[in-house]
Amino acid sequence: MTALAPNGAAAPQSGPPVDRLRPRRSCLAVPGSNPRFLEKAQGLPADQVFLDLEDACAPLAKPEARHTIVKFLNEGDWTGKTRVVRVNDWTTEWTYRDVVTVVEGAGPNLDCIMLPKVQNAQQVVALDLLLTQIEKTMGFEVGRIGIEAQIENAQGLNNVNEIAQASQRIETIIFGPADFMASINMKSLVVGEQPPGYPADAYHYILMKILMAARANDLQAIDGPYLQIRNVDGFREVAGRAAALGFDGKWVLHPGQVDAANEVFSPSQEDYDHAELILDAYEYCTSEEGGKKGSAMLGDEMIDEASRKMALVIAGKGRAAGLRRTTTFETPAS
Repeated sequence: MTALAPNGAAAPQSGPPVDRLRPRRSCLAVPGSNPRFLEKAQGLPADQVFLDLEDACAPLAKPEARHTIVKFLNEGDWTGKTRVVRVNDWTTEWTYRDVVTVVEGAGPNLDCIMLPKVQNAQQVVALDLLLTQIEKTMGFEVGRIGIEAQIENAQGLNNVNEIAQASQRIETIIFGPADFMASINMKSLVVGEQPPGYPADAYHYILMKILMAARANDLQAIDGPYLQIRNVDGFREVAGRAAALGFDGKWVLHPGQVDAANEVFSPSQEDYDHAELILDAYEYCTSEEGGKKGSAMLGDEMIDEASRKMALVIAGKGRAAGLRRTTTFETPAS
């Protein structure tokens, strides 16, 4: 499918598709201006680490932070982690220099650029074009660096479907709750918590719209941060809601949230084992040996093609989380 920008022009075709299946259960935010935090982050069990040039960096610290990030990307040990840099948004004077400095300096050691406050597809197209120019100039593989688009206001949410289709580089759509709450005048000062006086889930529509845009375009959906960093129970509750909907992960702002995120967005061992059994049983029952049946019984449960699709999701998440099977499928006695 050829993605189209809102003006009808074809969006940039950036070479082979990026890796949209990276584990992102926990996405750790690290200030790009803080060498101590950058050093510590390398040893934490987060799936993704994003080195932040936006809100976590004071304006006067941003120019030096770019070079600090390049140094840590090139010299640090980020084994097993998706390496991301969040640049400033296109309405600021810092964005192009963020991208040029970081990608030219550390492109081979960078997986994605996160673009905040995305309001329309053209902003993603602009980043794609800039990345392509840098990659060609530097001799890097064109199209390897992905884009993570962060939705943080009403306009961005209204345009989220077009944003999700704007570039082959896009890997994730991310909800940014703090700025979003401010943009719609939500009556709450606690990011991630429900506003007082509203009896239902105030974030349900937002999260579902982001999730639908992501899934329709084979992207991941990531929930934003929970700012009460010492309230791990509260974090688990909020993360659990997003996980129940089908989100792939959540931002973490403190080392104490990492393990909770990894747990919440991973299937249980029991569910993972059951999913693998469903896949094995369905493969057997549809085979020549199994009678070429469209459905079969697994214990007391009937399974069919729909069961297989659901099991694929759980099994995929379990494998990405490093789970190992503790059960083995046995063919039914004839």
